[in-house]
Amino acid sequence: MISHPSRHCTVELQALPSRIGQVRRIVSAQLRYWHLDPLIDRAALGVTELLSNVHRHARPDKSCTVELELRPDRLTVSVRDHDPRLPVPADEADADAEDTTPLATCGRGLAMVAAVSESWGARPDGDNGKVVWFTLPATPGQPARVPYRAPERQPMPTPVAAAVVASAVPSAPPRAPVAAG
Repeated sequence: MISHPSRHCTVELQALPSRIGQVRRIVSAQLRYWHLDPLIDRAALGVTELLSNVHRHARPDKSCTVELELRPDRLTVSVRDHDPRLPVPADEADADAEDTTPLATCGRGLAMVAAVSESWGARPDGDNGKVVWFTLPATPGQPARVPYRAPERQPMPTPVAAAVVASAVPSAPPRAPVAAG
């Protein structure tokens, strides 16, 4: 079921890989409808990570609800499922877990959600479920927090490279040849 009044959109689904792509397209279309195109990539990435967590971890079933709520200053994206266990970010997980090795290909979804969002969290939803959510700023021109990235270092030129660059750049304009006479 899909509902989308002017400020709210809800999608109910089974968190299966084939459905996750469909929900990404629905989220993208809804954000275009709300004229929030700059948020599409971050929202689609975040909802993909949350739905992947439901697919991988939720019990007893994979049914869930994705909700988009637009407020004047922020967009909230949430995923509600029937598993009451709250998620644990990889950096807080047991060091012996298989998904927490530095080169793991999974187990970093919540860190990605945290990196692309303004805020995120999880809360119990009654006795039989939870809601995991994240927010993005909906104010034009106000990007979400970007993860820190160290500035790239420029390599120091070697003496040979510096000499080649210096010889390639003339120090004075060339003079016209003088006719011998």
